[in-house]
Amino acid sequence: MIAGLLLAAGGGRRLGGRPKALLPYRGRPLVENAVRVLREAGCGPVHVVLGASAAEVRERADLTGCVVVDNPEWAEGMGSSLRVGLASLAGTEARAALVSLVDQPGIGPAAVARVREAYRSPASLVAAAYDGERGHPVLFGSDRWADIAATATGDKGARVHLTRHAGELVLVECADIAEAYDIDTPPDLARLL
Repeated sequence: MIAGLLLAAGGGRRLGGRPKALLPYRGRPLVENAVRVLREAGCGPVHVVLGASAAEVRERADLTGCVVVDNPEWAEGMGSSLRVGLASLAGTEARAALVSLVDQPGIGPAAVARVREAYRSPASLVAAAYDGERGHPVLFGSDRWADIAATATGDKGARVHLTRHAGELVLVECADIAEAYDIDTPPDLARLL
């Protein structure tokens, strides 16, 4: 079982404090699109980490069937959300976590499935690549979760672990089927239209 782990806690600081999970995309909150992508790629269960405006996200977004967890320290950066998300998976039957970010709507089910299919064992370490450059989503076998959680700080997420284990990392090229842009600034909002 490969769980989907969606990091959706960001407060959209560079977007004037608009929580990214609630940005409108195709008539619905962006978080719903990200959950759909994980499900269509074959991930399950799907765990969603909320932070900024978590109560409003729960109220406005349909997260039926998801395990929704709050990160009270979301303002510290992606590392804290990754730790909360991995902790929520502890004790489940998941053998890996496929981690995606809420603000990358250019990455669809085909790319996520391609990364998911590279899973080999609980020691797997896989990342999407775009023209050879590491990107998201990333897949962490369950044997790696403790080390990732111990080193995930600030906005670095799993970068420390990925750098330390670069020789074990499997890159899966996805530039032919996905665009790895982020929705970070007001000009980026045009990509949601």
